[in-house]
Amino acid sequence: MAQDIRELFKNDKITNEKMPKNHQERFIKKLDEAFPETKKLSFGWLQIAASIVVLIGLSFGGYKYFTKNNIEKPIETIANNTIETKTLGDISPGLKKVEDYYLASINLELSKIKYTPETKDLFDGYIEQLAELDKEYKRLSLELTESGPSELTVNALIDNLKLRLNLLYRLKSQLKELTSSEIRTEGVKQSI
Repeated sequence: MAQDIRELFKNDKITNEKMPKNHQERFIKKLDEAFPETKKLSFGWLQIAASIVVLIGLSFGGYKYFTKNNIEKPIETIANNTIETKTLGDISPGLKKVEDYYLASINLELSKIKYTPETKDLFDGYIEQLAELDKEYKRLSLELTESGPSELTVNALIDNLKLRLNLLYRLKSQLKELTSSEIRTEGVKQSI
């Protein structure tokens, strides 16, 4: 059934007839009927929506990233006026290290203190003193913000941090003495 095209030309079975005038148009019409074009869905609007979602996500992430530093700064509220106060870290990197050291040490010592009902009065007294020192620190920070950095204000802020840390060391030693004296008292009671 299959024939070689060269053989057909040799035998001259193929004739050079001209095609009818509208043959190409009829052929295309029959192709269109046999294989209709499928309409492709346009996802242009979906691509635009996805781009907008990505843009909003990046904007939100950038906003959170670049405002992270502003959240960490202490803010004082005075009569419905919000004032951002300066800290030692705003003056110089060296003072920031000093401030971070003392604040970390204060928080560490506070976390180490064991609170018991027997030591409640002693503990509460020291906490009140720490609260007063914290108020003073905030006042000094506000003064630093309003007046600008001065040697007296910076030294007062550092002294305040030192005093708070020393106060916690004193509380810790007194709690240790109190618990050791309670243990000695209980040992004496048990031996009697």
